Amino acid sequence: MPAAPRAQPQAFFDAEQWRALTERSSWRGLWLVAHCWGVIGAAMWAGATWPVLIPLAVVVVGTRQLGLFILMHDAAHGLLHSDRRVNDFVGHWFCSSTLSRYRPYHLQHHRYVQQTEDPDLLLSAPFPVTRASFRRKAWRDLSGQTFYKQRFGGLVARLRQGRQAGKPSALAAGQELARDGRFLLGNALGFAVFAAAGAGWVWGVLWLLPMVTWLPFVTRIRNIAEHALVAQNEADPLRQARTTQASGWERALIAPYWVNYHLEHHLFTQVPCWKLRQAHALLQAQGLGARMTTQPGYLPLLRLATAA
Repeated sequence: MPAAPRAQPQAFFDAEQWRALTERSSWRGLWLVAHCWGVIGAAMWAGATWPVLIPLAVVVVGTRQLGLFILMHDAAHGLLHSDRRVNDFVGHWFCSSTLSRYRPYHLQHHRYVQQTEDPDLLLSAPFPVTRASFRRKAWRDLSGQTFYKQRFGGLVARLRQGRQAGKPSALAAGQELARDGRFLLGNALGFAVFAAAGAGWVWGVLWLLPMVTWLPFVTRIRNIAEHALVAQNEADPLRQARTTQASGWERALIAPYWVNYHLEHHLFTQVPCWKLRQAHALLQAQGLGARMTTQPGYLPLLRLATAA
C-alpha cells in the first residue's frame, strides 16, 4: 500500500514561518531533558521527605518517565539537538536506551499512519470500547499487569517456546533476555546506590512503582488521545491524528512536553516538540480549526472513547 497522504509545509506556512518552526536548537532539548530529570528528582525527594506526598510523587514521576520517552521520541526524529551525534547520545543515555529500536518502528508509523501497515494501529483500532472494558484496562495498568506483560511477556513466551521445541532456553529467549537483563541490571545498580545511602526503599517506591503503575496507565491515555476514533485510510492529513487541548494539571500529570499536539507532529515531523504549540496557533489563525481533529481535554476524550 502507498504511504499515507502527507501535508506539504508550503501549503500552510511561508518560508520565514517554516524556518522558525524547524530551526534546531543546541540547548533547548538538553534543557528539557535536564528539566525532566530535575522534576523526577524533586518529586522523589519530596516523597521521601514527606511520605504523605508519596501518591502524588508516584503520579508526577510516572508522568515524567513518560516525558523521557517523549523526549527520546524527539531524538528519534533528530530534533533533540542540532548535532545528530549529540542528539542520539542524549536520547539513548538520558532518555531511553530503546532509541535505536524505536526509530525504524516509529518512522513506519508515520509513513503508514492509520493504514494496515501502521504498527500502532492495534492501539487505536478497538475504540470505542465500553466503560467496563476501559476500567479493566486501567486496572491492568495500575496493578502492574500491563508492565509485566510488556516488559517480561516476550521473554516468558520465548522460554516456553524453547522448552516445547527442546532448545536451550537462552537461545530461545534471544533479544528479550538481553533487553530484560539490561533493565534488571540497571535497576539493581540504582537500588544499590540508594541502599548505600540508606534509602533503598526510595528507589522501589518512587522510581519502580511509578514505572510499574502510573506510566502504563498514562501511556494508554496518550495512545487513546492520539489516534483512537481516527478514521483508517484518512486522505486528509489534518484528520490523521488528534490534538488534545490540555489544561495545566493535564500537562503536569498526563501530557508533558507538548505531547498533546500530536496532529501537528504528524503534519510536520521536522518541528521539535517545543514549537508544536506555535504551529498549532498558526494553523488556527488560518481558520483551519474546524477541519482539524481536536478535543477540548482528556476527560471529554475518554468519555467519547468509552461510549460503546
